Amino acid sequence: MKTYVKQDFPLAEVRRHLEPGPIVLVSSAWKGKTNIMTMGWHMVMGFTPSLIGCYIWDNNHSFEMVRKSRECVINVPTFDLLDTAIGIGNCSGAEVDKFDKFGLTAGEAEMVGAPLIKECYANFERRLADAKLIRNYSLFVWEVVKAHVAKSPKNPETVHYRGNGEFMVAGRSVSRRRLFKAPNL
Repeated sequence: MKTYVKQDFPLAEVRRHLEPGPIVLVSSAWKGKTNIMTMGWHMVMGFTPSLIGCYIWDNNHSFEMVRKSRECVINVPTFDLLDTAIGIGNCSGAEVDKFDKFGLTAGEAEMVGAPLIKECYANFERRLADAKLIRNYSLFVWEVVKAHVAKSPKNPETVHYRGNGEFMVAGRSVSRRRLFKAPNL
């Protein structure tokens, strides 16, 4: 096994090594208005029901929309939408219709009022499951109530944020199923 020579690292930059998963586009709706935000801070919190925790900054336009509506959609873009995702993150839905500005297609969700983004590889409709952490930490706990995933490719090129404008594209997949012991679910 390889060992590494390490050095002190700025605490404010730790997230560059711990960002949890692919960037996603969160679509929301409230009182006839829609919005999209780019997000990288999310985590799986449970399997059955499927719970996803998301940090949404309280000064973000989407914060009040999802807090009041108590629902939204996580849309998973692929590499071809990276520049669009960056553009979405660099402007405010309070000032612009992001579906229109970025040429995205709003699709009708089955279980929530927020729109799907048809150009995304996957869409996860969510309802607020637990609001206790919102006030102190801006952390929403959502239950996925409907999932839509493209038939192919099996392993899409998702994009992962590393901080400071750097991204990583999901690479090759490797299987270790022969070594894996599934937890008792």
